[in-house]
Amino acid sequence: MSKASQTPFKPIERIALGNRLLRLPDVESKTGKSKQAIYAAIRAGTFPAPVPIGRNSVAWLEAEVDQWIADRLTDRARNRAQRKTNPTTQPGKTA
Repeated sequence: MSKASQTPFKPIERIALGNRLLRLPDVESKTGKSKQAIYAAIRAGTFPAPVPIGRNSVAWLEAEVDQWIADRLTDRARNRAQRKTNPTTQPGKTA
């Protein structure tokens, strides 16, 4: 597992009006993660926890899921920049 996926998630304290609540199928679709992977990341503290919306129902704040996605994109850009400044040789290739 990459270091980027281990970054602790920081929850939003206040939300703007109009922020949507996403149910699990929406979160799975938006992130490409399975239900099991989502809950494992929540336990690891690397994905936003859901909020209770009923007795047996939970949902995720869309802004938190969007922020999690944005964090992955930032990590990807940082990793690409580091590879450009510190290229490493791959087996079978010369620098």
